[in-house]
Amino acid sequence: MSQNILVLPGDGIGPEIVAEAVKVLDVLQADYGLDIELTEGSIGGAGYDAAGHPYPDETKLLARKADAILLGAVGGYEYDKLPREVRPERGLLAIRSDLDLFSNLRPAILTEELADASSLKPEIVAGLDIMIVRELTGGIYFGKPRGIRTLDNGEREGYNTLVYRESEVERIARSAFDIAMKRGKRVCSVDKANVLEVSELWREVVETVAEDYPQVELSHMYVDNAAMQLVKDPKQFDVIVTKNMFGDILSDAAAMLTGSIGMLPSASLNAKGIGMYEPIHGSAPDIAGQGIANPLATIMSVSMMLRYSLDKVELADKVDAAVKSVLQQGLRTADIYVEGTEQVGTAAMGDAVVAALKN
Repeated sequence: MSQNILVLPGDGIGPEIVAEAVKVLDVLQADYGLDIELTEGSIGGAGYDAAGHPYPDETKLLARKADAILLGAVGGYEYDKLPREVRPERGLLAIRSDLDLFSNLRPAILTEELADASSLKPEIVAGLDIMIVRELTGGIYFGKPRGIRTLDNGEREGYNTLVYRESEVERIARSAFDIAMKRGKRVCSVDKANVLEVSELWREVVETVAEDYPQVELSHMYVDNAAMQLVKDPKQFDVIVTKNMFGDILSDAAAMLTGSIGMLPSASLNAKGIGMYEPIHGSAPDIAGQGIANPLATIMSVSMMLRYSLDKVELADKVDAAVKSVLQQGLRTADIYVEGTEQVGTAAMGDAVVAALKN
């Protein structure tokens, strides 16, 4: 039975990079028998343009029926003055909440081919392989009350609420421990328990969950120290689990260890294994339409889709091998280019991955 993949190109460079990922899916269908059906919808600014909302009702219906979702990126300068509730980013938050995509997996892997592209010394980052497990549907991004209000003295005040329920912490902790069991069996829980009551609860619940995973070594680290350690000694980490905002920040820092944010895919999963897959970079409106964006993170997001939602591990391995092959050939988009390699554009990089898949 065919599995339904919803494709959401989004805004900015989203349509360009998603087009290259779809090329990969087409090859997997034609040459490897992948039984999928692709449908397309709009989200973010494109959703607002099409239907007056960043998460249109039509897209919502398609998303609820999908076995997996491939997303490009959302956002653009032209939407910055819209009311907050209809800005592109609200569409991204809405689909995560609607589908309960609570477990966000963000791998930071640096192959030796790209060691020279990192801003850190090759000996510090070569061989890096970290999985950041970020809680995605709770925390300060979703907590209420929130808003901007005017005080009695006329001064405006912005406020947000950081809140986590015990059940929310437990399920993201189990997600992290389950992943660690398939990796190096080490979990570092990142919090701010020295000043935040929410983090005190977070730490207590994580320690309780750890009792069910005696093979996994659990450690704790404050988020400020974790940020420093990611730069100082990143290979000490195996799996990092943390709350929504901390994971947002730390995963972007980890991105630069790999040479470019354009190299990091992600998966956002619900309890049923249905997931949304996207590169962690943004819509990059400053380079949209120029054909220079790096599509590899989006293509590797397809690999994660095959691995985590479609149960096609062998095909995921083939996609990963194809990406490694083009890097070994010395092909680079502008963001990962170094002297001695060959700079190519978005479509050419996608074509090279397709060619490697066909070989």
